[in-house]
Amino acid sequence: MRFQFPQFAAIAAALVFAVSAHAVEYNQVNAAASQISFTFSQFGSRVYGTFSQFEGTLDFDTQNPAAAHAALSIQLASIDAGSSDANTELQKPAWFDTEHYPLGLFKSTSVKALGGDRYLFTGDLTLKTVTHPVQVQVELKAESGIGVFVGEFALNRDDFQIGAGEWADGVVSKDINIRFRMVAPQR
Repeated sequence: MRFQFPQFAAIAAALVFAVSAHAVEYNQVNAAASQISFTFSQFGSRVYGTFSQFEGTLDFDTQNPAAAHAALSIQLASIDAGSSDANTELQKPAWFDTEHYPLGLFKSTSVKALGGDRYLFTGDLTLKTVTHPVQVQVELKAESGIGVFVGEFALNRDDFQIGAGEWADGVVSKDINIRFRMVAPQR
């Protein structure tokens, strides 16, 4: 059998094209199509809320998730916990103290592929100048050229000194369940 370089090169190029055709890159989080929500218990009842103002950056390649970077900046005063009284209270010093600490920040430090379009994002979450590492499993759902990154994790509010003073007694659950849906166009 004689080796024919032109034929081999054509086959190799076709294979590279086929493999790279499956690589998808996402960036430019579309905040208008995205959502950050949370749930917690207060007096035994479940409470639902959202943050309406945030900006995200994303550099994510499905063929190289370990090189991915993600960051999120949340305007904490944009909180909606279901009533104007709750929204006002959550901006006070015992909670988010939005006058002095207007932003919640997340910055990824690593991303690991888990298989089946699931990834483990590890990063630093900062609220009120307190930073803690967090890990969150994220599922990527591709929809017509759009990447939808969905995940959730539990935040212990004591870790970030949120809900101090009269609120520290357990009227509000210590664990706050954070959910997000980040939408980014395919690049």
